Amino acid sequence: MIVLDKIALALIMAGGLNWGSVGVFQFDVVAWICGGQSGVVSRIIYTIIGLAAIWCFGLLFRKERRCRTGEHSQ
Repeated sequence: MIVLDKIALALIMAGGLNWGSVGVFQFDVVAWICGGQSGVVSRIIYTIIGLAAIWCFGLLFRKERRCRTGEHSQ
């Protein structure tokens, strides 16, 4: 599931950048693109980013170590 991990992290980074723009510039990029914070598309995007954040909590507590092909853990 390493692909899902990368997608979740990318979504979290996008959400972090959006929150950064809200904090610094008082400008919500998602709301601007999708027609306001209460728009259906905006709410879907916010929900997907929230679910990605929940997924990423699991990354913190994983005990298994993943290796790329050709690499060996010692």
